[in-house]
Amino acid sequence: MNRTGNGTGNGTGTEDAPGAAPGTTAGPDGAREPGAAAGPDGTREPGTAAGRDGAREPGTAAAPDVLAERFEEHRPQLRAVAYRMLGSLSEADDAVQEAWLRLSRSDSDRVANLGGWLTTVVGRVCLDMLRTRVSRREQPLAPHLPEPIVGTGDTVDPEHEALLADSVGLALLVVLETLTPAERLAFVLHDMFAVPFDEIAPLVDRTPAAARQLASRARRRVRGGAPVPDPDLGRQRRVVEAFLSAARDGDIDGLVAVLDPDVVARSDGGAPHPVSVVGAETVARRAASFADPSRTVRPALVNGAAGLVTTVGGVPVGVLAFTVRDGRIAAIDSVTRPERLAALDLTFLDA
Repeated sequence: MNRTGNGTGNGTGTEDAPGAAPGTTAGPDGAREPGAAAGPDGTREPGTAAGRDGAREPGTAAAPDVLAERFEEHRPQLRAVAYRMLGSLSEADDAVQEAWLRLSRSDSDRVANLGGWLTTVVGRVCLDMLRTRVSRREQPLAPHLPEPIVGTGDTVDPEHEALLADSVGLALLVVLETLTPAERLAFVLHDMFAVPFDEIAPLVDRTPAAARQLASRARRRVRGGAPVPDPDLGRQRRVVEAFLSAARDGDIDGLVAVLDPDVVARSDGGAPHPVSVVGAETVARRAASFADPSRTVRPALVNGAAGLVTTVGGVPVGVLAFTVRDGRIAAIDSVTRPERLAALDLTFLDA
């Protein structure tokens, strides 16, 4: 993926505040916290300058409206970086907003490559957020399933197109969740956004050679744990339809026929499903819930791939993402916790 954004982002729908990017907010009184131009370790981001009192010297940055316009050009890519780093749209938007705050206080005229600078700033912010998760032990006991992007139709809507480039399915994001924060940063920035290791190294307090090793270890984990899906969406849907038909009929043999022998089914822990099961026979026998006549099942796009949304009485009870490889289902990732489902944009169900 190109390191420079080429789309136009849209706001979050919240009230604009002075000095904030369009669609973003400042603190409760509209003021910015002192010293926010500095990085998490107290150092300033590369290419920034401030006066002795921490304020920007007059005439050292672009006009606010011009700067906001330039930032919006890069917003789609910045959200894509943050979503791959954090697996959460809301947290990704928080990270992008923090990047805007740092840019708005910097000497932007001295930044030669704004897209590259913003990408590394977002990477630094996400790294700190991931480290905070670990230090607070926020990772649940169940496998952490990232927040899915759910839609309908044959194509991803323009708002999410950059987020889902490079076949960023839930199965890949689940594997990224198993990496250390430093490994994830090195892999995402280098392998997905072509950021040189010379620029990644300072973010993780390592040499470029050590940063390269971080990405290499992450790459091996990804290759071993994230199956590469078939690119043909129509083929994916036919396999998922065959799975659904066999499940409704209670046809275990039919289910096994469309499941990879080593299929992995993961859930976010919502009852009554187990956290994770492996193997075609086991997964097939746990697919009986689709035979429940009270459930309505609708096809959907989940992170750009074939998926299903199940409802009971019009209320969503599950979002399933399928990874289809070589004509068989290699992974099923299910979001079933009510609070997580309530946070998803499932408005297409009302159509």
